[in-house]
Amino acid sequence: MKVHIYPSFSDTTNTIYNRKIYFVTDWGYKMEDKTNIRLTAGEMAGLWTQYINDTLTNCVNSHFLMSVEDEEVKPIIEFVLNTSKSNIETLKAIFIKDNFPVPNGFGEKDVNPHAPKLFSDTFVLMYLRNMSILAMAASGTALGIVTRPDVVQFHKNVLKSAVLLQDLTRDLMLKQGTYIRPPYISTPDRVDFVKNQDFLAGILGHSRPVTAIEITHLFLNVQTNAIGKALISGLAQTAKLEEVKKFLQRGKKIAQKHVDIFSGILKKEDLPAPMSWDTAVSDSTTPVFSDKLLMFHISAMIAAGVGNYGMAMAASPRRDIALKYASLVPEISLYAEDGANIMIKHGWLEEPPQADDRKKLIKGE
Repeated sequence: MKVHIYPSFSDTTNTIYNRKIYFVTDWGYKMEDKTNIRLTAGEMAGLWTQYINDTLTNCVNSHFLMSVEDEEVKPIIEFVLNTSKSNIETLKAIFIKDNFPVPNGFGEKDVNPHAPKLFSDTFVLMYLRNMSILAMAASGTALGIVTRPDVVQFHKNVLKSAVLLQDLTRDLMLKQGTYIRPPYISTPDRVDFVKNQDFLAGILGHSRPVTAIEITHLFLNVQTNAIGKALISGLAQTAKLEEVKKFLQRGKKIAQKHVDIFSGILKKEDLPAPMSWDTAVSDSTTPVFSDKLLMFHISAMIAAGVGNYGMAMAASPRRDIALKYASLVPEISLYAEDGANIMIKHGWLEEPPQADDRKKLIKGE
């Protein structure tokens, strides 16, 4: 099929927003080029967030690459770096085309790639696997709301890379014997249906055994909190400002508390809980990342944690488990707010795109 591009002669201007570009096929079908449609709020949100996250990824993995010792982990870090750099260039091109201000994000001033090794290569692998899970979720959500073809294709590429990263990290962890599987339970011998309200009980009286779905969420939330605790431990000992150190130390205590709660539920059901990653952090105190990057990274992980708890709560019919998640959300929400206040105080919190303030426009402000 041959494709020809023609401008619309009825247009009076030559700006990219007012010109209509058409694809004319050999069959005479006329189709407008959808890449010249304005970005929706949903598309702006996805692209802006992805740019910030990719610039952070670039900084974090540049340090990982300089300090990695395991020759099997190194290619995976290089893959993540190449992917983030490619995403950044694609995003810049879209922003420039749409006259959208390119976000600041993070750069060379936010990382000291030559700082002493802070995390073990095993932890780096686990960290990257966890990041791939977050990337798959984010790109999957974005694909559900974007419509412009170039933006759709971009998020498809992000999802494809995230899936590949998950495969690479999982396969290597299985090979090296560091992959932690969820608990095993007996295979059901028949299909059954809930017969009474006892299925929902759990606060008073007898509690039914946890379901496979509840086990999965408990296991994942133990694992993510354990990773978060180890990450915070390393970042806290290399932070510069005292208030940032105190904020991170508080986060470490919260993460440990949540690990204990979820592990306790699993152990009460005679099920194993994931291991801790405390030994994955070195004793280096040399600053690796800027305090701005530290605060943003932890804030992003808190937001992901709130989302995880929300999904777990919806998937846990047993009242005591659902209420436990509900009781923990306010604690981490308050922690996130305190983190945002620190970032605002120091001018580190970059504003996402916002709707027009009609009241100010009417007043001429």
